[in-house]
Amino acid sequence: MKISPCNSYHALVEDCQILRKTDAQSVFKVYFCSITGRATPERYEWSRCQQSKQNFLDNLQKSSFAGIGFVTAFPHIAKIFLYAPQNEILQYVSAFKPTSFECAPLQRENNFLEFACLAEAVIAAREFDFWAESESVAEYLSRIAQFAPLSINRNDKLRQYWRSC
Repeated sequence: MKISPCNSYHALVEDCQILRKTDAQSVFKVYFCSITGRATPERYEWSRCQQSKQNFLDNLQKSSFAGIGFVTAFPHIAKIFLYAPQNEILQYVSAFKPTSFECAPLQRENNFLEFACLAEAVIAAREFDFWAESESVAEYLSRIAQFAPLSINRNDKLRQYWRSC
C-alpha cells in the first residue's frame, strides 16, 4: 500500500447559520469551518479567502439542494448532508465546490468513497445525535452544536505504522 504524506490538521468550526430556502420547506444548518496553519491560508480559512460567508449562503439559497439537513462549508470544499427522504434514518451526502457549486466527486481508489475529514465527521455525529433525540424537525433545527478546535495530533501515524510492519 502506498501511503502519501498529508497536511497538518487544525480545524475551527467558526459559525453556524440557519438557511431557510425559498421553497418554505427546505432548511439547512450551515457550519462554516476553517483549517488553520497551512501554507495557503486563502484556500482553507474563511477570513482569508475571496468568497464571503454571505455569498456562500446566497448561492446555497439559489441552488437546487432541497430537504432537511446540514452543510459543512470550508472555503475549498463543502458537503451537504440530508436526511434521506425515503428513509430518514440515513444521511445522504454530496460534495461541491463552494465558489461554483459544481459537484466535487467523493469517489476514491479501490471503490471507496470519501466520508469526511475530522470536522465533518464530528459535526455529522453530533447532528445525527440531535436528529435521533428530537421529536420534530423544528426541535432538531433549534439545536446547534458548539465545538472546540479540532486537531489531529499526528498526521503521519498510518505512514509510520505501515513502514514499521
